[in-house]
Amino acid sequence: MTDKLTVSVLGTGIMGAAMARNLARAGHTVRAWNRTRVKAEPLAADGAHIADTPAEAVRGADVVLTMLYDGPATLEVMREAAPALSVGAAWLQSTTAGLESVGDLAAFARDHGLVFFDAPVLGTRQPAEAGQLTVLAAGPTASRDAVTPVLDAVGARTVWTGEDGGAGSATRLKLVANSWVIAATAAAGEVLALSQSLDVDPNAFFELIADGPLDMGYLKAKTGLILDDRLSPAQFAVTTAAKDARLIVEAGARRGVRLDVAAASAERLERAAAQGHGDEDMAAAYFASFDGHA
Repeated sequence: MTDKLTVSVLGTGIMGAAMARNLARAGHTVRAWNRTRVKAEPLAADGAHIADTPAEAVRGADVVLTMLYDGPATLEVMREAAPALSVGAAWLQSTTAGLESVGDLAAFARDHGLVFFDAPVLGTRQPAEAGQLTVLAAGPTASRDAVTPVLDAVGARTVWTGEDGGAGSATRLKLVANSWVIAATAAAGEVLALSQSLDVDPNAFFELIADGPLDMGYLKAKTGLILDDRLSPAQFAVTTAAKDARLIVEAGARRGVRLDVAAASAERLERAAAQGHGDEDMAAAYFASFDGHA
């Protein structure tokens, strides 16, 4: 098989658009689709064909890559694409879909003769645009060579977590990683809000913990977005983070684990979204510390 493939990218939001662009730059034939077509159209300048329907996008594709909002949305789009799917095509499912949805998507793949890879990614807008994502992937060893050119184009590293994509080992690892990211983001927003409310210069706190075990580059990065009013364009949007936080809470509950921090973080993110910050970077959960706009 040639290492230049026809790749269908379904979902061209923050992450999907960057992945599609890097695939085109790597020389692959890219067919991109997004429910709001205008979000996909800029990819035409990079050589991507913009499809009007999911079926048009996947016709003849060697690899289908989905980067949609959640599991149910992904299943709905793949059902729309079903008549044009090629038996034996690989499906890289990169949406953070949750444990139950991964099983549903794997079942769809089996029913339609697709080779299923559970392949969520770690990273935000900047590493996505640079092709520096970390891909967490589970899928059959015998078929991995078929998707390696795609993985190499969108990511700097692929971490294989298992043979059976339907078992959700990659998604489980992604949820664990995102639980830490979301908790750290919530804490960063709260420490900034508290310092301001107590008339403490945030820099005094940063200097206090500098170069010690409590210091954290991520803390300064996220608070910097708030302090410098750089919340748009989002690296990872509030609404998407809220969805992921709920998936984390549900995953814990399925295994008898109560995740109070994740639940509180989901509530903060949802409150920030209700205040009008849904499309801003997840650091905007900071605003949930106040009754209105800070």
